[in-house]
Amino acid sequence: MSLEAIEKVTEVEQKSKERRLAAEAEARQIVADAERTGLALLQQVRADAAEEGKTLLRQAEERAAKRAAEIDAGASREADGLRQMADKHMEAAAEFIVGRVVKH
Repeated sequence: MSLEAIEKVTEVEQKSKERRLAAEAEARQIVADAERTGLALLQQVRADAAEEGKTLLRQAEERAAKRAAEIDAGASREADGLRQMADKHMEAAAEFIVGRVVKH
């Protein structure tokens, strides 16, 4: 083999080695970028999920507060009705008690 042919083979081998090293470096960079992008996406999804959870919790608390107010209003109306009925029967009850005490 001539010196020129040996130099050509050596040059081709060197270029091949450089391309392989460059391809390996690019592959490592692609993997690193993909991992970085994946982690960022995961963090974003977690943040979105946490925000969604807060929103759902707030909505549930609002519905619970509204329902509690409705129950309170209903209980107040019922208590008022019972109080009015008791007031109507108060005089009759007092007369009944006085009658029982006076007779005994």
